Amino acid sequence: MADPCLPISFSEDELIPISALQHLLFCERQWALIHLEGEWKENRFTAGGKILHEKVHGAEAETRKELRIARGLSLRSLRWGLIGKADMVEFHRLPEECSGETAKLPGRKGWWRPFPVEFKFGKPKTEHCDEVQLCAQALCLEEMMSTPVPKGALYYGNPHQRCEVSIDQGLRDETARLLIRLRELAAGAAKPSGRFDRKCESCSLVDQCIPKMAKSPRSARKYLESLFEPETEASS
Repeated sequence: MADPCLPISFSEDELIPISALQHLLFCERQWALIHLEGEWKENRFTAGGKILHEKVHGAEAETRKELRIARGLSLRSLRWGLIGKADMVEFHRLPEECSGETAKLPGRKGWWRPFPVEFKFGKPKTEHCDEVQLCAQALCLEEMMSTPVPKGALYYGNPHQRCEVSIDQGLRDETARLLIRLRELAAGAAKPSGRFDRKCESCSLVDQCIPKMAKSPRSARKYLESLFEPETEASS
């Protein structure tokens, strides 16, 4: 999959965090606040996610006969201009006849296929932002190991559910389009504006964004009016 709108290769200084794709697809205004304006604030969702990621990254690597598990694995792709970490990558050993679709691991016999697993504190989202983040990890692994990564998984802490994800062409194309959109926004002077949505309730930056004021001058006025009780004349 090659997109003519993306350069053939990026330099180290041009690499962007994989997590930025998830932020952008969830909400362009959230992405701008975090990655352009340097805003950040914790809430129970982000704090829970931070604890979950630290727990996953801090666990020891596991080695079994047909499976090796790496945690907190650093990822990079100069082709896609991405950098980040995978929460967990399972390496599944496959038969010798699959050698064309697998890779060698240092110090390990046989052929292995990488299978990224991304951990999320909450529940599955209606947007594909988690799937896009997982796909970006797969693209990095494919470049780093010179082998296809056809599948991965998302693990949700609520309700302790592991969902297998096919890294198919549709998801790859969506990820490529989002990368183009991200770089267009990063290069432009205009910043995305907020737009109130139900998902704003779970965003830790809702107070910095104030999405209810972003629709129009009228909606901004109504929002300000809602903050104050109308004055009443004192009875004589």
